[in-house]
Amino acid sequence: MTSFICPLCQTPFTRTNNTQVCENNHHFDIAKEGYLNLLPVQSKSSKNPGDNQEMMIARRAFLNTDGYLPLANKVAEVSKHYLAGNEQARILDLGCGEGYYTNIIKEKLPNYDLCGVDISKVAVRYAAKRYKSIDFCVASAYQIPLADDALDLMIRIYAPSKAEELQRLIKKNCYLITVTPAPRHLYQLREVIYEQINAHAEDNEAVNGFSKIEKIGLNYTLEIESSQQLKDLINMTPFAWKFTKEKLVKLLNQSKWQIECDFNIEIFQKD
Repeated sequence: MTSFICPLCQTPFTRTNNTQVCENNHHFDIAKEGYLNLLPVQSKSSKNPGDNQEMMIARRAFLNTDGYLPLANKVAEVSKHYLAGNEQARILDLGCGEGYYTNIIKEKLPNYDLCGVDISKVAVRYAAKRYKSIDFCVASAYQIPLADDALDLMIRIYAPSKAEELQRLIKKNCYLITVTPAPRHLYQLREVIYEQINAHAEDNEAVNGFSKIEKIGLNYTLEIESSQQLKDLINMTPFAWKFTKEKLVKLLNQSKWQIECDFNIEIFQKD
């Protein structure tokens, strides 16, 4: 199992049967699905932090249609490029959710040490159950249970983070890959909801302590042919709360839909 550390005292674990025990005798059981829950109660902002089950189920169903497969493949390709020659590299998928992207990256980079962290226990449980070859952990993005300078690459797809944690975890001269929505992302949904559409950012500022070394735009049109796939796409985004019943009915009454997917993929290198 990936060498996660104790979230309470930041010391290494030793495995005893199905329990990870740190040097100060803090115990964390390995769930039957194979993941670790390293989110201390005092770090929770609610009983079940992270995306709720309805959003998770919708996202899982949509991703299973491979609507975002071009994005997953591109991130894997970019990761492979920047890790070329580093066969011992360790990778973290921060905010991994149900593990869809994590798994695609693992398939393309099978020999690398790859793990996923998310604050949603529901999502991590599903990920660990489905993708047995990857280590998953429930933890906060603001207190990641890995040692200093543990990572050669962190991947952050739509996930929040804290600059200090990125600086702590990523080795000098190593990489952070981020994915954010570009100006035309899901434009056809936004134009139904809003009378005036605010464009997403074209560029993102470099994270403190990092330099931006490359920006890649990925734009493609998603042909959606079932109303269920469209509903799942809507329900996995914040747009679910923006649609009025009338606007949703109007959209669903169309026979098919063409939705633009537009992503910023940005690569940062630690100074």
